[in-house]
Amino acid sequence: MSGAELTALLLLCTAVSFTPGPNTTLSTALAANFGLRRALRFVLAVPVGWGLLLVLCTAGVGALVAGLPPLRLAVKASGVAYLFWLAWKLTQAHKLAQADASQLNVTFWQGVMLQFLNIKAWMLALTVVAGWLAGRDDLWTRFAVVLPLLLAFALASNLSYALVGTLLRQWLADAQHGGRRLRWFNHSMAAVLAATALWMATA
Repeated sequence: MSGAELTALLLLCTAVSFTPGPNTTLSTALAANFGLRRALRFVLAVPVGWGLLLVLCTAGVGALVAGLPPLRLAVKASGVAYLFWLAWKLTQAHKLAQADASQLNVTFWQGVMLQFLNIKAWMLALTVVAGWLAGRDDLWTRFAVVLPLLLAFALASNLSYALVGTLLRQWLADAQHGGRRLRWFNHSMAAVLAATALWMATA
């Protein structure tokens, strides 16, 4: 892989990884409500899911999803519905919790599956495959560079957002404001998730 190709890939990774989206929003909200330890399982789930998605796209499954309108619609509809459900659950969380995640229970495997319900993630994976992997004689050598790089960016971005959420916990827990800060924060995060869902639905 040439230096120009690697630079372009790094720019793409930076742009898509650190801009707000469903993953980073959830990382922030989970850490703010339940602490960094609770959020880590989702933070770790994102690169795992994304890695599996890239493997499938490299093997040709992504082109199948993109090429079959009913399948593409099913993925999009499932992702939109799930994001709306998460947004609603987030609006129901009115107090900080240490271990009880009953109001916003996103397990490790749900975090992994969220990547497969995001049609934009499929399109991004296809973009990476088409631009840096497909039709190359050294495909698997390139894949050995691209996959760890994408996983590192997914981990770094979501961990960064989770750390921001962790730093907000004390401010959100201020008893003088009777939980108003937390409600506003959770409703704002829910609005971001809902807006993302609407954006996915109309794309």
